[in-house]
Amino acid sequence: MSNFVLVLDANRKPLNPCTPGVARSLLRSGKAKVFRRFPFTIVLNKAVDDKPLPMQLKLDPGSKVTGIALLQEEKVVFGAELIHRGQQIKNALESRKALRRGRRNRKTRSRKPRFLNRTRPDGWLAPSLQHRVETILTWVNRFCRYAPIKGISQELVRFDLQQMDNPEISGVEYQQGTLFGYEVREYLLAKWSRKCAYCGTENVPLQIEHIHPKAKGGTNRIFNLCLACEPCNIKKGTQDIEAFLKKKPDALKQILVQAKRPLKDAAAVNSTRWALFNRLKQTDLPVETGSGGRTKYNRCRLELPKQHYIDAACVGKVEQLTVLTQQPLLIKAQGHGTRQMCGTDKYGFPIRHRSRTQIHQGFQTGDIVKAVVASGNKVGIYVGRVLCRASGSFDIATKDGRVQGISHKYCQAIHQKDGYAYSF
Repeated sequence: MSNFVLVLDANRKPLNPCTPGVARSLLRSGKAKVFRRFPFTIVLNKAVDDKPLPMQLKLDPGSKVTGIALLQEEKVVFGAELIHRGQQIKNALESRKALRRGRRNRKTRSRKPRFLNRTRPDGWLAPSLQHRVETILTWVNRFCRYAPIKGISQELVRFDLQQMDNPEISGVEYQQGTLFGYEVREYLLAKWSRKCAYCGTENVPLQIEHIHPKAKGGTNRIFNLCLACEPCNIKKGTQDIEAFLKKKPDALKQILVQAKRPLKDAAAVNSTRWALFNRLKQTDLPVETGSGGRTKYNRCRLELPKQHYIDAACVGKVEQLTVLTQQPLLIKAQGHGTRQMCGTDKYGFPIRHRSRTQIHQGFQTGDIVKAVVASGNKVGIYVGRVLCRASGSFDIATKDGRVQGISHKYCQAIHQKDGYAYSF
């Protein structure tokens, strides 16, 4: 089932979301109109005095994808997955840095260095990290305008449930409680891409494996742990990894490199979680927090599939959960374009210039359009972000790929440019 439809009254007051069938009935009868396509929101023709049921907005912040879920009375009525563009920002800044350094070396070689003249304020984050915080805040504010949000839940800290249940717990009992091992398992699942390190098998139960056998002095440090399926774990036994993989030198080299590789994505999340938490508190809504281990514990206990918006729904305190949507809205951050007027090749030489005019034939790059082509070589219906040209021949980026050479005459705007692409 798809997401519920968000509803506003004539005064833009958020109401209880409705099912797609009810929304179609209201639109067909003329009692409501489409207010926004993504997320799909309708506005009623009259004001409503009824008090809507409170909703909880839950977030599972990630380095590449952030899960978003809207809950009402322990029911997931809306799910979304926000795809970040931090790596694109990093690459763009590095390209700009290389071009500037090359120009300075050519033009102002004798200029005194000024790298110590600039100071960074407290709490400064790199642009690729700050982007993650800002995009999440953008969507939190949007959902607060379209739904009766009364609280926010964020995956942030590790809750000590054992101490809550028994304040006098200590020693080994304290360490091996209900959530024992969940944080380490989640780290290893992310680090080894949920595959067996030895054979690459996916979608099977995986076990924690010591690269250097514990029987021969191996430790429980995280760099000595990997994931293995049961047959590989049994076959390796207490052998050294060099002996076990002596016929697979490439696999051996890859595992040894992977074991020492830090989790870049985990570092990004750790760097931004407190900044996001402090910004969420500024919304004046109560903010609940929960650990990653508790999120996974809730999801496994309720036997729910592994998806980003499902993880978001399992953040914090969860007793029961009913998932009413199976088709989350995929939101991909695309940015608002670039101010660069002169494009360069990889060596920094100018190769193209763009016009200052951004709107062509009533469209601008980034608008989401629907093109119905009835004749010619490109017969079909195309929906996606449009790339505009002054000639009137547009390109449309659909979920199946990029379609070139679509005339503006076939295009109909369905969503104005807002820096994001949408799909299901």
